[in-house]
Amino acid sequence: MQRTGCWFPEVDFEDVIAEPVGTYSFDGVWKVSYTTFTVSKYWCYRLLSTLLGVPLALLWGFLFACISFCHIWAVVPCIKSYLIEIQCISHIYSLCIRTFCNPLFAALGQVCGNIKVMLRKEV
Repeated sequence: MQRTGCWFPEVDFEDVIAEPVGTYSFDGVWKVSYTTFTVSKYWCYRLLSTLLGVPLALLWGFLFACISFCHIWAVVPCIKSYLIEIQCISHIYSLCIRTFCNPLFAALGQVCGNIKVMLRKEV
């Protein structure tokens, strides 16, 4: 079975434990630390995935099934129903705006369009 890549970056020893330039431990300490880190990470992941992998897969499968069910059978039909019902109201609203507001705003534009402002600096 081929596993897909994970979005979580791989954590390497050098990313977690890094010695600054000019400060180095003994080579033996570094090698043992590297081996300890790598092996413990490997086996801890294996142990946790063995113990919790199947129950968590069941939990996440159930959760996403519930989300999909709600989305398919509740959310999308409600949105579609709302859009159908609001379409009638939007036509009435648009008609009212064009009938009452457009002439008013056009008249205000004519009135305000003839205003001229002059600034004088008196000394």
